[in-house]
Amino acid sequence: MNIMIASDIHGSSDCCRKMIAAFEHEKADRLLLLGDILGNGPRKKLFGKYDGDDVAGMLNKLGGRVLCVKGNCDDESSQRVLDFPIMAEYCLLYVGGRAVFASHGNKFNMRHLPPISRGDILLHGHTHIPAWERFGKDNIYVNPGSVSSPRGGSKCSYMMMSDEAILWKYLSGEVYHVERM
Repeated sequence: MNIMIASDIHGSSDCCRKMIAAFEHEKADRLLLLGDILGNGPRKKLFGKYDGDDVAGMLNKLGGRVLCVKGNCDDESSQRVLDFPIMAEYCLLYVGGRAVFASHGNKFNMRHLPPISRGDILLHGHTHIPAWERFGKDNIYVNPGSVSSPRGGSKCSYMMMSDEAILWKYLSGEVYHVERM
């Protein structure tokens, strides 16, 4: 399975449009969104125009190919305009023989680990900073960064996860880091 993973769109229609173009170019089986889809907190600097309705419309057109977990800026009003569930605190996937525990990151993160086993992957967004870190006994923590409001000197980015590797990419599609599974 080939999964595109993105986080923290925060209602930026320009960045969402680029993300969806990348999703189509990647020919990914699924798009996993790690929360903060439409809402934009009071201090978020976005690349592009804020238009939550436009973002909802674009994402709804992807149909059943979208998986999502709830971000700290997502609420019931966002769920009402999206055609796919966004209110789950986490999801569990299996990729390359590994369990992937995916959440937004505001509740489960490196300081507050979920119940994971040796070899599992902890995946979350929330920080807006891409990350890859090995920890414990063969565990990996990964973060795609932010599609619309990167921090820490990073650029707008996403991840591609397959059975073989995890690739971090800029919205342009350029690979800037690879981790083998």
